[in-house]
Amino acid sequence: MDKDTVLKQIKADRIQFVELWFVDILGQLKTVTITPDELEKAFDEGIGFDGSSIEGFARIFESDLILKPEPETYLVLPWAKFPTARFFCSIFTPEGKFYDGDSRYVLKRYLKKIKNHGYVFNVGPELEFFYFKAPGNPDLLDQATYFDFIPADIGSQVRNETVSMCAKMGIKVEAAHHEVAPSQHEIDIRYADALVMADMMVTLKILIKQVAASNGIYATFMPKPLFGQNGSGLHIHQSLFKDGKNAFYDGKDSNYLSSVAKSYTAGLLKYIKEITSVCNQWVNSYKRLVPGFEAPVYISWGRKNRSALVRVPIYKPGKESASRVELRSPDPACNMYLAFTVILAAGFAGIEEKLKLPDAIETDIYEMSIEEKKKNSIETLPGSLIEAIHETEKSALVKEALGTHIFEKFIENKKIEWDKYRVCVSRYEVENYFPVL
Repeated sequence: MDKDTVLKQIKADRIQFVELWFVDILGQLKTVTITPDELEKAFDEGIGFDGSSIEGFARIFESDLILKPEPETYLVLPWAKFPTARFFCSIFTPEGKFYDGDSRYVLKRYLKKIKNHGYVFNVGPELEFFYFKAPGNPDLLDQATYFDFIPADIGSQVRNETVSMCAKMGIKVEAAHHEVAPSQHEIDIRYADALVMADMMVTLKILIKQVAASNGIYATFMPKPLFGQNGSGLHIHQSLFKDGKNAFYDGKDSNYLSSVAKSYTAGLLKYIKEITSVCNQWVNSYKRLVPGFEAPVYISWGRKNRSALVRVPIYKPGKESASRVELRSPDPACNMYLAFTVILAAGFAGIEEKLKLPDAIETDIYEMSIEEKKKNSIETLPGSLIEAIHETEKSALVKEALGTHIFEKFIENKKIEWDKYRVCVSRYEVENYFPVL
């Protein structure tokens, strides 16, 4: 919708409040609320705010920034007590230039780059999360496991209520189910353009939390909230379309993968260490990325192998548009805009460099000996946030994709997080060392 259409729709929907949304460099949602009377001014002139108060945004001496809502992102929020609409915003400097610290703009900029080559980037995430009884205390709602049905289960009821609201908001859910860990659930979204999907995922995460809270429970996207159980991942199915057709499909190939898809996948494998800190941006993310809990650790690809980092789902005849690759390492606590950007940058670099895809690994890598892994040239993902940051810090690819501002601010923020974590005395240390040392 354009501005004039939206202004008419606002009246038709009897909207009382308008929320202007954007995220900081960590992906945390920020909002300012205005009345509908101020919306036309917001479209034309924007709403000023102090960027120095937002994580990773402007420095004190260049703090003035401007929000401008994008009309096509208009959405009525079904959970609001009063009729409320939201818009995602572009962020500008006072001089009217796009702001380099806006992660949504960073994704738009990279999508424009591949569009100049004729490509559209589609993604379809599988979003995993946990329900607990209350915030700050991971008390389980159930002891169920994968695909379990539990009569009168509050978690499943809340999840279904969430899916119902998704339909009202135009978010197309393909499936929803209980996951492997107790109190863990998954919602799978039908693929869409990457920018639309990133907006959708920010909205969905807020929806999941809102519906949970209205039912007296707590939803979390923390990658690893429970010791000894599977963590929550964000498996990202992805493909490139060109001239309306799936550029990843080749009916003559034994794996039905085009040369574009093979080079793209090779790019993911080559650059995955460099982009991991963006896709797994928290200290806790690396408690999930360990062997034995279905999270990918080893840099490889396969078709049926779910211990591989990249999986190529089996082709179904007549479903050429569904040909895709699935990156399994990201987690749902990442900044969706930045994660989609660096994933696309890695894959597209593979295409530009015409990388050759190594042989698939179809055996369980967790069961391989060290010698077998060396023989198959299987490397591992970074084992901690600081290892991942060091890989990113050296990456020309990530710096080019994110731009200097976000690249430097992101690394600075993550080093501070690591230092805070490094000096913290944990319960593990007290329980194991205090009695004997």
